[in-house]
Amino acid sequence: MTTDREGAAEAPRQDEKLVIVASSLGTMFEWYDFYLYGLLATYISAQFFSGVNETTAFILALAAFAAGFAVRPFGSLVFGRVGDLVGRKNTFLVTMVLMGLSTFAVGLLPSYAAIGVAAPLILVGLRLLQGLAVGGEYGGAATYVAEHAPADRRGFYTSFVQTTATAGLFMALLLVIGLRLALGETAFADWGWRVPFLVSIALLAVSLWIRLKLNESPVFQRMKEQGTTSKAPLREAFGEWKNLKFVLIALLGAVAGQAVLGYTGQFYTLFYLERIAKVDGATANIMIAIALAMVTPFFVLFGWLSDRIGRKPLVVTGCLIAVIGYFPLFAALTQAANPALAVAVDTAPVTVIAHDAECSFQFDPIGRNTFDATSCDIAKAYLAKGGTNYANVEAPAGHIAEVRVGGATIVAPDPRQVVGAARAAAIADFRAEVGAALAAAGYPERADAAAMNKPLVVAILFAILLPVTMVYGPMAALLVELFPARIRYSALSLPYHVGNGWFGGFLPTTAFAMVAATGDIYYGLWYPVTIAAMTLVVGLLFLPETYRRNIDG
Repeated sequence: MTTDREGAAEAPRQDEKLVIVASSLGTMFEWYDFYLYGLLATYISAQFFSGVNETTAFILALAAFAAGFAVRPFGSLVFGRVGDLVGRKNTFLVTMVLMGLSTFAVGLLPSYAAIGVAAPLILVGLRLLQGLAVGGEYGGAATYVAEHAPADRRGFYTSFVQTTATAGLFMALLLVIGLRLALGETAFADWGWRVPFLVSIALLAVSLWIRLKLNESPVFQRMKEQGTTSKAPLREAFGEWKNLKFVLIALLGAVAGQAVLGYTGQFYTLFYLERIAKVDGATANIMIAIALAMVTPFFVLFGWLSDRIGRKPLVVTGCLIAVIGYFPLFAALTQAANPALAVAVDTAPVTVIAHDAECSFQFDPIGRNTFDATSCDIAKAYLAKGGTNYANVEAPAGHIAEVRVGGATIVAPDPRQVVGAARAAAIADFRAEVGAALAAAGYPERADAAAMNKPLVVAILFAILLPVTMVYGPMAALLVELFPARIRYSALSLPYHVGNGWFGGFLPTTAFAMVAATGDIYYGLWYPVTIAAMTLVVGLLFLPETYRRNIDG
C-alpha cells in the first residue's frame, strides 16, 4: 500500500498537470455556460418572453435566471450519489455533457414568435438542466483533483479549480463584448446573441477530449477494488449524525460566508456601481474586470498558503475582514466613483417624513404595483427608482408625506384628494420638484467620468474581492478533507451548492430589496455581513482544521 501511494505521489508531472488542466477547463467551460444567461438576460427576455402578458413574462424571466441557482442543491444530491457509487470521472463527464448540450440548445431554440409559449417553458427547462449539471460538476472536479494531489500540495492543486468560476465569467464577458462590437447592436440583438451559446458545443468537444484522457481517481479505484464503496451514500452522508454534523458545519461555518463574499464581490458591486453610484454600465464592467484579473492569482496563492498554515485560519480571517471592512469600503467606493454624490449625501441629506403604516415595501418582483396608493408610496417610489439615499422620520397618522432635500421641503400629492388625470399630473409635478431639489443640492444624474478616480475604484474593488480569494482558495481542499472518501462526493456537494446556490445566488436580489425598502444605500450590506459573521463564529467554534488529514479512507 505504501508503495502504491509513493508511486502515486511520484507519478509523472505531466499526469498531475493533466488532472488539473482537464478538471479546471471543464469546470471553467461549465461556468461560462452558466453565466451567459445573466449577461444576455436582456436579449433572452426580448426573444422568449415577448408574447405573454407583462406579469407572466416577468415571472418567467425571473424563473429562467433563478432556476439554475435554485436547483443546484438537487443536482448535488443526484450526481453526488452517482459519483460515490460509480466514480468521480464518469460522473463529471455526464455533468459536462448535460451542461454543454443544454447550453447549445438555447442557441437553437426558436423564439416566442415562432413557437409561442413553448419557447419560454423550454428555456426554463434548459436552465434547470444547467443548474443540475453545475450541482454535480464542482464536487466531482474538487474531489478528483484532491484525490490525485500529494498530501502537502492539496490546497495548491485544488485552488486551480477555484479560479474557474471567475475565468468562466471572463470568457463569457469577453466573447459577448467582442461580438457586440464586431456585429453591431442590431445584428447582435437579432441573431448574434445566439453565437455564445452555440460556441459551447466546441468547448464541450475540447473538454470531453481532454477529460477522456483521464483515469479514475486512485482513491475511488482503491475503494472499488477493496469493496469499500458506500452502497447508500445519501443515507450515510445525511442520515447519520456523525457525518451530518460536518455537513452543517461545512455549510454554516465555511461555505455560507464564502458564498456571500463571492457574490458581493463579483455581482453586488456591479449593481452598486450602476444603480447606486450611477456609473455607466460599460465603465463599471471594465473596472470590475480589471479588479478580477488582478485578484485571480490570489486564489492560487491562498490555496498554496493553506497547505502551510491550514485552511481554517484563512476562512475565518477572510470573513472577519468582510465583517469589519464592507461598510467603510463601500462608502469609499461611493466617494471614488461618484464624489459629487458622496458630497451631496453628506451636505444635503434626503429625508422622508411620513406615517410608517402608510408606506409600502418598495420592492415589486412582478412589476405590477405602481406605488401610488398613498402619499408615502409616491414619495418613496420616486426616490427608490433613482437609487437615492434617504432616511425615514415617523409622522402622525394622516400626515401627508414630505420629502426634505437639504433645506427644501416638497409635499407629496394626497391620492385621497386627487384622482384620475389630476393625480397623474400631480405626481408628475411632484417628481419634477423633487428632481429639481436634488439637482440643486448637487445630486448628479450620472457619475462624472472626469471626476471619477478610476484607479482608486479598481483598488477598492480589489480590496472587496481579496477576502473572497482568501476564503475560496482553500475551500475545495477543506471540503474534501472534511468527509470520508466513501461519501465524499455527496457530502461536500450539498453544502457547497446550498451555500452558493441559495445563500449566495439570491444575495443581489435580497440586498436590493433591503435597499429599496429602507432607502439606505448601504443597508443591503447587512445581508453579507450578517452571514459572514455567522460563518466566522461557527467556523471558530466548530470547524476543524483539516489540512494534515489522510483522505484515502
